[in-house]
Amino acid sequence: MARLREIVVDPESDGQRLDAFLSAFLQEYSRAFLQKLIAEHQVLVNGLSAKASLRIKAGQRLLVTIPAPVAAEPEPQEIHLDVVFEDADLIVVNKPSGLVVHPAPGHPDRTLVNALLHHCKDLSGIGGVERPGIVHRLDRNTSGLLVVAKHDKAHHALQAQFAEHSLDKRYLAFAVRRQGMAALTKSGSFDTLYGRHPVHRKRFCSTVSRGKKALTHYHVLERFLGKDLEILKLELDLKTGRTHQIRVHLCDAGHPILGDKLYAGRSLRGLPQHLVPERQALHAWRLRLAHPIDGRNLEFEAPLPDDLQELQRQIRRWAKGEEGA
Repeated sequence: MARLREIVVDPESDGQRLDAFLSAFLQEYSRAFLQKLIAEHQVLVNGLSAKASLRIKAGQRLLVTIPAPVAAEPEPQEIHLDVVFEDADLIVVNKPSGLVVHPAPGHPDRTLVNALLHHCKDLSGIGGVERPGIVHRLDRNTSGLLVVAKHDKAHHALQAQFAEHSLDKRYLAFAVRRQGMAALTKSGSFDTLYGRHPVHRKRFCSTVSRGKKALTHYHVLERFLGKDLEILKLELDLKTGRTHQIRVHLCDAGHPILGDKLYAGRSLRGLPQHLVPERQALHAWRLRLAHPIDGRNLEFEAPLPDDLQELQRQIRRWAKGEEGA
């Protein structure tokens, strides 16, 4: 059955292209898929069809008709995997930015699941037809370590560790401090309630009056001071696994992640273009867990990928006043 999504354009998005706005707002769908919907008149702006290049205005109402997904078992596809560890029970991969974890509307194939089916041949079915072996996820534009179970016993054991928050998941992020916002202390925690944003239904929020608990510890690794702005390199310890949790906690604290088109909004305006990456500057760099079968301690690390290493280099040059970086 087709789904309808009604979206009101917020003031921060005034002037954006229609397809770019929808791509940031509906991140579970590819931009090409959304452009196809626009071309097929499945996206109405104030009740009228529009082109993908339309510059939208604050207050306009968008009505998006999303066709019903076609249920199908994912096909194995030969896609390169950066395998960090593998045995008979689990596999740990270093997921690149841009790779969707499992099939969904707008991403029917070329996902991590398709790659895993080709690589492993037999994955646990607990996650369902579209998510075999998947225990946890990373956003499409977040890179880093992800563990997958190869059979049902391992899947149950890993799910239990996630439920008990006994795994240690560490992330690296580059965030910018909004003007007028208090600086973060060297180390601290975001311990909040968590739920849907009251206005922006695609976003989540940590300032709700009712919701689930969300806990993120942070540690400032480096501070980069420019003329009017501060950029921070942070390590984050995720203790609960809410959707977009790190992105939301940092944004609500006045330190949105560089490149986060959904949450950063106007905060990135004024920054040199080479300091605004194409994706959120967030990377899952370390994972510690107990082996699901024999219980031995496992620890894996994945250094910053090339694009974030280059971003770090550019930030350091910017902080030194080398604007030609």
